[in-house]
Order: sequence, then C-alpha cells, then structure tokens
Amino acid sequence: MQVLVANAGSSSLKLRILDGEDDVVAGRDLGRLDGSELEGALVGFLADSPPFDAIGHRVVHGGSVFETPVRLDRDVAVTLRTLTDLAPLHNPPALAVIDVLGRLRPDLPHVCCFDTAFHAGMPSAASTYAVPRSWRERWALRRYGFHGLSHSWASRRAGELLGASRGELRLVTAHLGAGGSLAAVAFGRSVDTTMGFTPLEGLVMATRSGSIDPGLLLFVQRHGGMTPDEMERVLEHESGLLGLSGSSGDLRDVIASADRGDADARLAYDVYVLRIRTAVGAMTASMDGIDALVFTGGAGEASARLRADVCRGLRHLAVVLDTSTNDDLSEDGVISQPESGTAVVVVVAREDREIASAVRTLLAP
Repeated sequence: MQVLVANAGSSSLKLRILDGEDDVVAGRDLGRLDGSELEGALVGFLADSPPFDAIGHRVVHGGSVFETPVRLDRDVAVTLRTLTDLAPLHNPPALAVIDVLGRLRPDLPHVCCFDTAFHAGMPSAASTYAVPRSWRERWALRRYGFHGLSHSWASRRAGELLGASRGELRLVTAHLGAGGSLAAVAFGRSVDTTMGFTPLEGLVMATRSGSIDPGLLLFVQRHGGMTPDEMERVLEHESGLLGLSGSSGDLRDVIASADRGDADARLAYDVYVLRIRTAVGAMTASMDGIDALVFTGGAGEASARLRADVCRGLRHLAVVLDTSTNDDLSEDGVISQPESGTAVVVVVAREDREIASAVRTLLAP
C-alpha cells in the first residue's frame, strides 16, 4: 500500500508519498497556506505525484475522544472541529488540509493519526493535574502530551540501533525543534512527558515559554490588564528563546550570538539547555532508571553542540559521549562510548513512517 502522508504543522505542510517499503517516492514542503492557495498547491502536487492508495493525516490534538488512529468520516470530521480550542495553532491547518484532500480524493480512505494518542495510556499519576475534580470532569482537563508520533518513531528506531526491542528498554526521547518535548518511554509505553494540556507546558521552545509559575500569569494579568488573547499571543509567539534573547527564536542564531558575546543570547541558551537537562532527570525518575537518551527533531538531529552541552550535565547518569561521532554524525546512530552507562542515540524524525504504518494497520483486511 502506497500512502500519502499530510503532516500539517502550525507554519508548514509536509507532503510525502511512501511506498510499501517506506521509501519516499514523492514529497513537497510548503509554507502555511489557506483557502485557494492551499487548494492550488495540493492540486499541483497531486498532478505530479505517483498513485497512492490511502491518505494519512497528522492531527496534533485528539482530546479525550481520539486515542487511536481513526478512519475519517462525517461524524469524525464534526468531532474534530470541536477540539480546535485545545490546539488553536495546530488543529485548524490540519483540518484545512483534510477538507481540501477530502474533496480532491473522495474515493480514497483518509486516516487521522493523533500526536496525543501515544501518551493516552499514561498512568493517572502522570496525567492528572492537581485541580478540583469538578474542573477536570467539566473540561476534560488532563496532561495530554504531544509529539507522540515523533516519540513513538524515535523510541522504535532507537531500539533497532541498540539491538533491542523498545519493549525491553527505558528510553527518554527528546524531540527538540521549534517546539520541544521529552517523553519517558518505558518498555514501549509512554509513562510521562513534558507537554501537558496544551503544547505550552514543559521545555523552553523557540517562541513558547514552556512551564512557568501560574501565579506569575495571574500577577501579570492583574497588574498589566492583559486579556486571555493577549496573554496567549505573548506566551505562544513572543517568549521562549525569542523572549529571552530579544533577537531570535532560532537556536542557531542564539548560539551564534552567544558565541559573539551577547549576554542575553548566552542566558537564553543556558536556560534552554538547563530545562532539557532537568527534564531528562524528571523523565528518568518516572521510569526508575534509563537505558538510553534519544535526540530527534530539527535541533536534536542537527546540533552537535546542543547534544554535547545537554550530556555534559548528565554525568550522574554515567553518560560518556563519543565526541568525534557526535560531531560528525549526519544520520541515525549511537553517539555514546561503549562504556557509557546510558546510551545516547540520534534518530532522524520520521513521523511520516509512523503515520503510514498506522494507516496500513488500520486499513488491513
């Protein structure tokens, strides 16, 4: 079965057609498009593409309704629209792509795969917020977690690289890109993660704040007179590395500025790295140990500097990095020394393969 994977993010759309061996036979990366521009771009891609048998859609938030991949129908489409408030930056672009491809290829099966699904079975102790039961029940408040498709693939692939099944390992998977999250994957199952009810919780990100004291938000709202929409804009788009450095949310720019002596950029990078290190410790505690740390995502894959600086603060986990391998690696691989108490692995993010596999499994006769 050849599968078209439509991976819609908050600012981009990645299209990949995978054959039965999961080789990419066609692909295109697009920016954020709406309306007629989106339809025109998809029509153009389909006109040039080889045939395919099904379409898999990445949807960031499935809420408490969708905990496994689901075949798209009218009822599913209606329910998806009720979840928009849970991920206002991410779900609407996915819904727009679903609408257009549904019109362009109505004869093919469409399958929705959710970033939250991998974390749906987290233990209650990890998924429950310490707020009144009435709140939790009225609004389905819980820690959902995100980047699940990436964490699932990274943990599966890391097992292959380490010569074991992920079902035998305790892994901390670190998806580090413009957004970032860590997951504790114990014996194939997500048991904890850093993102929560929304993708704002957890690590410092490119323009998102990550976890901050809720009392700070109340203070700013009271004294600054900020509306919820204004607060959301600042926390989503004006915080994180951008807010700390005052110049850029791009990790590469921040590192370059820090190396030139920019004190704000240096602080931004130090805060960013420290949050990752402490989160690795927290995920390790959730599993009562760790066998391997797995880096994935744009920054996790590309920045040897970031990996080295994170691992430098993990000597208590007996991490021993192979410096030359870390510096030279350009694909999947193990970058720790054989004597390292915790293995360190780099995995190229392949959400497309995870989605295509889920599509084939769901549609298998």
